[in-house]
Amino acid sequence: MLKPLHDNVVLKKEKTEKKTASGIILSAEAKEAPSYATIVAVGPGAVVDGKLIPPTVKVGERAVFKKYATTEVKIAEEEYLIIAEKDILAVLD
Repeated sequence: MLKPLHDNVVLKKEKTEKKTASGIILSAEAKEAPSYATIVAVGPGAVVDGKLIPPTVKVGERAVFKKYATTEVKIAEEEYLIIAEKDILAVLD
């Protein structure tokens, strides 16, 4: 498993539906990757002025993030995203 450093967060991509609620099947080109994922690991936090600032997100939460702020990593057929905590816009309840 990935262990993020500093204020980085590891997200696991969520699978997208291949058809809409009304039953329309979407092709790979028509659907856009979701900008939300589940948090699977959180770094210890950022150091600011010599003090460790702990992260505000937790493992297991679903996060909404900036679309082009991630680094994609594939480990054992699983796709993960690494992102700085500041690029997470919201947490879904």
